[in-house]
Amino acid sequence: MQAKNGKSGSWTIASSSLLILALAVTGCGGSNGKNADPSSSASGSASPSASASASASASPSDSAPAEKVKVEFWAQKFEETTDAWFKKWVAEFNKSQDQVEIKLTIVPGDAWDQKMKAAQAAGKAPEIRTINYGNVANAAKTGQIMALNDLMDPAAFDDLYDNIRDFVTVGGKYYAYPKLVEPSAVLYYRKDLFQDAGLDPEKPPTTWAELLDDAKKLTNKGVFGLATAQTAPDLGWSSWGMQYNAAGHLALTDDWSKADINNDAYKSVFNFYQTAYQSGAMPKQALAPYADIKAFGEGKVAMQICGSWAIGQLRNTYKNMLDKVGVAPMASIDGDQTKTTATLGGWTLAVDGKAQHPKEAASFISYLLAGDPNIMIDFFKTAQFSKFSARKSVDDAMKSDVDASKDAWRALIAEKVIPYAQAEPIYPWDVSFALSTAIESAMKGTSVDKAIAKAEKDIDDFIAKNKLAGTNPKA
Repeated sequence: MQAKNGKSGSWTIASSSLLILALAVTGCGGSNGKNADPSSSASGSASPSASASASASASPSDSAPAEKVKVEFWAQKFEETTDAWFKKWVAEFNKSQDQVEIKLTIVPGDAWDQKMKAAQAAGKAPEIRTINYGNVANAAKTGQIMALNDLMDPAAFDDLYDNIRDFVTVGGKYYAYPKLVEPSAVLYYRKDLFQDAGLDPEKPPTTWAELLDDAKKLTNKGVFGLATAQTAPDLGWSSWGMQYNAAGHLALTDDWSKADINNDAYKSVFNFYQTAYQSGAMPKQALAPYADIKAFGEGKVAMQICGSWAIGQLRNTYKNMLDKVGVAPMASIDGDQTKTTATLGGWTLAVDGKAQHPKEAASFISYLLAGDPNIMIDFFKTAQFSKFSARKSVDDAMKSDVDASKDAWRALIAEKVIPYAQAEPIYPWDVSFALSTAIESAMKGTSVDKAIAKAEKDIDDFIAKNKLAGTNPKA
């Protein structure tokens, strides 16, 4: 999920000579501090891929072309700051070398599918495209996107965190390069209200039982103790982290042959939501969608479970209350916060499966996402550090960046949530929607056993009707 209200940071870029070398070896561009973005305060340390050697694969052409190779790049429209970031660095790339020209098109999300299908049918698909993690495996399986192993420096993939590298891996090959990750579940709480309720503001709840108990204690004088998703479809995706936490897996067997939810682990997830809702600690009607932290920001709830993107919303819209806000990992079923408490959504760049200039396309991806860490720090700064890096070298560079190094919320999520997070499911949304309606039913009074049995039947019927068994592209 692309965050709301996210903004990002500041970077230096590689010198023209280094970039041309990077293009020539199809590796990732490094930085020597030349042509730096004047607003950057980052250290400018280079990623592992910045030192691509001349022994790497051959250049897109043996000599500089008389005219730049033009490569189409379609990006989905997100926040205005994200659009501006893409435009800025496309322009910098185009100025930095004389071999490749990237032509950027920003496509509104509601028009994306139709526009992409039409372009593919006409043989005019963009050579570079944005794609979210959940779509990478299926796009790779159907040949819509191209493996990057022979197009990018291997060091670029070594720079990814292990759990995130798996998000773009299909059959042992890499089919996209990550731009960002966003944890789906983080706990936001009011330190002042904790103190008023006799709770330690420096010790947020770490177990589901503590979370429910604290929520009851914090419910007082028109302020609810806890807000989270409480209706379909939000319950379908916002609960993925809790499903992993309790069961160690999501709703289907690995071969997608049947539902795997009629067990004690999933019953504990349903029981959590049912207890939270029926205890009165949650409002009877949702005060806002799950992705919106408005109710917390307006002081109507003392704790809210929301994604990392809420940091941007708090910093932009509710600045006056920031000193009262605590941020913590989502509670775990048993208090072990080295278990998964959130899934990671996010976006990548991929090369079209029928690209005419795959090396040139990959050279831009190497430059933008896998090269000089300062380019990505520029993005994360404008996102108010509400989105997070998939690269170790970028996080290392942030430790010496003036703004990033002093951001305690960024450090907490980067160190205590993301390393243990897992990918969103790649099976059809219908499965998660069936689960979301079942959880909502249990919250409103249906027994947990009956709600799970109904969801199990609905999911198994969907699998049979759509011949889903055995089609997991990553199995």
